[in-house]
Amino acid sequence: MAARVCTVAFQGIDVLDIDVQVQMTGGPIAFTVVGLPDKAVGESRERVRGALHALGIALPAQRLMVNLAPADVLKEGSHFDLPIALALLVMMGILPDDMLAGYQSLGELGLDGSISPVAGVLPAAINALAGGKGLICPAASGGEAAWAGDGLDILAPSSLLSLINHFKGTQVLSRPEPKLQTDIPGSIKDLRDVKGQETAKRVLEIAACGGHNLLMLGPPGSGKSMLASRLPGLLPSLDPAEALEVSMVHSIAGGLEGGRLIRTRPFREVHHSATLAAMVGGGTRARPGEISLAHHGVLFLDELPEFARGTLEALRQPLETGRATVSRANHHVTYPARFQLVAAMNPCRCGHLDDAALACGRAPKCASDYQSKISGPLFDRIDLHVDVPAVSAADLSLPPPREGTAEVAARVATAREIQRARYHKLLPPGHPPIRSNAEADGEVLEKVAGPDPQGRQLLTDAAERLKLSARGYHRVLRVARTLADMDGADGVRRIHVAEALSYRRVAPGR
Repeated sequence: MAARVCTVAFQGIDVLDIDVQVQMTGGPIAFTVVGLPDKAVGESRERVRGALHALGIALPAQRLMVNLAPADVLKEGSHFDLPIALALLVMMGILPDDMLAGYQSLGELGLDGSISPVAGVLPAAINALAGGKGLICPAASGGEAAWAGDGLDILAPSSLLSLINHFKGTQVLSRPEPKLQTDIPGSIKDLRDVKGQETAKRVLEIAACGGHNLLMLGPPGSGKSMLASRLPGLLPSLDPAEALEVSMVHSIAGGLEGGRLIRTRPFREVHHSATLAAMVGGGTRARPGEISLAHHGVLFLDELPEFARGTLEALRQPLETGRATVSRANHHVTYPARFQLVAAMNPCRCGHLDDAALACGRAPKCASDYQSKISGPLFDRIDLHVDVPAVSAADLSLPPPREGTAEVAARVATAREIQRARYHKLLPPGHPPIRSNAEADGEVLEKVAGPDPQGRQLLTDAAERLKLSARGYHRVLRVARTLADMDGADGVRRIHVAEALSYRRVAPGR
């Protein structure tokens, strides 16, 4: 007769129920794990053996068979240690099977019997609650699991011994308290530090208000990276639903420090040496990439033309769909990737295209060659393009500006609330939520961003002269709607369309 314990496997942020079955049979002494285990799961035999030995428990000198069902699903990760150990304890009669029947469990075992934190506890907790079960998880991950809901029965032991004592009634494990991400002093950088660059500051505020993609183009040292690093301070905090989505992705990636729920929008600054798998997701275990870790936040790509062409082209579909799909031979994994792209680049390789004294001898051809590394389709998906000229010594000697991050963030919050209320009222029940103008599309966009007759005529003329694609046309409408929200206007007017068009094209030769 087999002992059974429930655990989970992960495919993206989706959770699959796994049945851990342990059977003791006659034959040669062996400890075998079957059911498509990866190397980490296969090595669990030695960790389980060592943890039980630390408690003075010896495995029976018989043939032990561990089956992870369903057998056609790949099992990855060290979190199978705890359920395998619990199933063995049930089989040996140390724990009653009826006590474990109502729980799912996951955790990595140390050779001393301790239970170490593992990735994916938050989605596992939500799955357990939906299935009417409790959850057994490491103590360090208990605060993470507690966010699944008050109705979830959670046991968060620090060691296998404390869990055994709890079930035997000699020790009581209390329910862990949910933990929130703590603010780090000085983590929010003030926009007041940026001197000059008033146009760039204006465009940064527009991007924050509407969630628009942004490209800054200017010479080295003009403040592009400095401006981008101030964007997180302008964005509103995550609402509860967003915080849960973001935390689930970071939980799968093993990035929830101390099991604390993320409440600030992610800001992922990626180096141009990043590989395709690091950007989009993948690897041997199909982990989420940078675009998924930036879900509901900002992905900042500095020195944009220096990224590999294939890595940049892989951003095109996620920018439209808000999802990243990693395909494998026998399955595919989908992660959410609704991020705001902020990119920066020099106008040419030497960076001094507009300064005759510093420009190289190949100007202006070097600029067209350098900027042509960014494909037209990717360029077309960026809503706002702004020049960031070099800052003069006179600007640097000026006192700090009166407006800083706090003042601009208050205006951003007002504009975002206008959008939230509008789409909540407009969308029918069951429609996927639209939280910003950058997400509006199709019939919804036509309803909310249709300009007045003068504005529509201007947009039509500009679309013909600038050869705007249908995507570019709609992105101008989204920006114009954001500008109208910033002005508190009910509808989109000609002035909003005109300003949106002024931010549409920057790169020469396009």
